[in-house]
Amino acid sequence: MSSPSIPWGVDSETGVLRHVLLGAPDFFEWRPVSAVARQTLALDLKFDVQTAISQHREMVDAYESAGVTCHWLEAKPELKYSVFARDSSFMTPFGAVVTMMQTKFRRGDYSLVLKFYQDHGIPIWNMVTAGHFEGGDFMVVEPGFVLCGYGGERSEKEGAEQVVSWFRAEGWEAHAVPFPPYFVHLDVSVGFIAPKLVAVCEDAHQPWFIELLRGRGYEILPVSYKDAMKLGCNLVSLGDDRVLSTAENVDLNARMRAHGIEVFAPDLSMYTLGGGGPHCLCQSLKRDPL
Repeated sequence: MSSPSIPWGVDSETGVLRHVLLGAPDFFEWRPVSAVARQTLALDLKFDVQTAISQHREMVDAYESAGVTCHWLEAKPELKYSVFARDSSFMTPFGAVVTMMQTKFRRGDYSLVLKFYQDHGIPIWNMVTAGHFEGGDFMVVEPGFVLCGYGGERSEKEGAEQVVSWFRAEGWEAHAVPFPPYFVHLDVSVGFIAPKLVAVCEDAHQPWFIELLRGRGYEILPVSYKDAMKLGCNLVSLGDDRVLSTAENVDLNARMRAHGIEVFAPDLSMYTLGGGGPHCLCQSLKRDPL
């Protein structure tokens, strides 16, 4: 039997967030899924499951205090990284897209999102088939404007270009954005904060991309390579000049507050050390139209 339907659809990264999809943290533990996670494992740092669960709860509390309704993927012990709900699918104005995951630790995640969307009456608009492409590389920036990143290790050019083609067929401006593979996903080096305000690690990108953003009227808050590798750009705009960041993101948090942004900053160190920040941990299901 299907569950009650959930409102869906996003046309931006910065409209007021109403419904979000999260992965349960029950079985999460570090795996060598990215450059960040491999560095953590090489340093022999210690993972603590109770700390991870309590940190995730702190993030959920921030969402709920901001008026966001949280929905959940099923937790399965063999899918430890499904807590990062960003990557196995993404939402568009036309319905959900199920991605093609690269890393072996995550290839089964598609089953969780298929079941979620089917159970809740959310249409699946497309499925990536031309090459690997993951949700952390997809951004509906604003109505009519989409970015699809690829670093080669996770998302590939062929997958990004397939997604770009779908949006161009709808009359949208869409760009495939290459970046060095150690940045993992586009949302490690780019984070949209509010309409026309974006955090960017400029070292990760070619000049044309920076010029593209500035040409569309975006003010860029620069983030250093060091801070980007700590998931400093990996933000979730909550809309209405509010953003979900992390406690460790001290410098950017201060600069966002100076811009009048209300910053929610839970400690998410168990997740950032594992290769993902707040943007990686969620999939926006419904935002108010921008």
